[in-house]
Amino acid sequence: MARQAPVEYGMRFLPPRALPIICATKQRTDHPMTELHTTTPNADMPQAEVVTACVLIIGNEILSGRTQDTNLNHIASCLGDWGIRTMRAEVIPDDADTIIEAVRRTSQAFDYVFTTGGIGPTHDDITAECIARAFNVDLMIHPEIESRILALAAPPEVMDSRMLMARVPEGARLIDNPTGGPQGFAIGNVHVMAGIPRVMQAMLSSLEGTLKGGAIVRSRSIIAYLGESTIATALGEIQSDFPAVDIGSYPFMRGGRYGTNLIMRGTDDAELDKVYQTIWMAVRTAGVEPEAGSE
Repeated sequence: MARQAPVEYGMRFLPPRALPIICATKQRTDHPMTELHTTTPNADMPQAEVVTACVLIIGNEILSGRTQDTNLNHIASCLGDWGIRTMRAEVIPDDADTIIEAVRRTSQAFDYVFTTGGIGPTHDDITAECIARAFNVDLMIHPEIESRILALAAPPEVMDSRMLMARVPEGARLIDNPTGGPQGFAIGNVHVMAGIPRVMQAMLSSLEGTLKGGAIVRSRSIIAYLGESTIATALGEIQSDFPAVDIGSYPFMRGGRYGTNLIMRGTDDAELDKVYQTIWMAVRTAGVEPEAGSE
């Protein structure tokens, strides 16, 4: 019986100020220069502006496992392209106290909060009410949403249920819904969107260009067919030398071969290139020919 390769687990080598974010990607197809010229980071250099976000995924159906969430991936990817770093995500139930607490806490801790789910026409769609309570304002029927709902004829009992989707906190701004359905809304720094992925994506797209962003996080990646422990010491030393870049290693098994994806993230392209070159040479030193990867 063939001996099974040892199982190793993903490592991240965190600098003092890590950048743990899904970000815009850039594929490396060139090989690193053979000569490396590194400089010591200047403590007086201005730090890149960081704009942060938290995503609240609301719904018992997510927590029960009946529905698989795909919204977080899309939101984090889009926000990363806009220079907004998703620093936290929470999945919470359709429970008023939980939603109110989470909205109050995260809206104070992050520049932006994005919620998905709970703004439909049924009894358990309580997100709008909870957001209003979190901001200590009343609910109101928004005339623009009401008009959009009334444009589609329905029996009175159906229309009454649909009209629940026209409720927004007083003072809220609307988030357009290009699919033609009821809009989402924003109040303060909290943006409330539908849970249906297609609708949520349409709502989010309407926010492009309206939100303040900071420095965009870029990435580089290298594929190394070796175990993480083989290069762990070298990666730790490189991370210490380049604290502004987030370095992570993520194992995989491909075609019967064990390997590691080495991912670098940061806001300075020149610094990323230096780290890329340094890790490339470290992999070679470990006895393996590295391959350019893409994230």
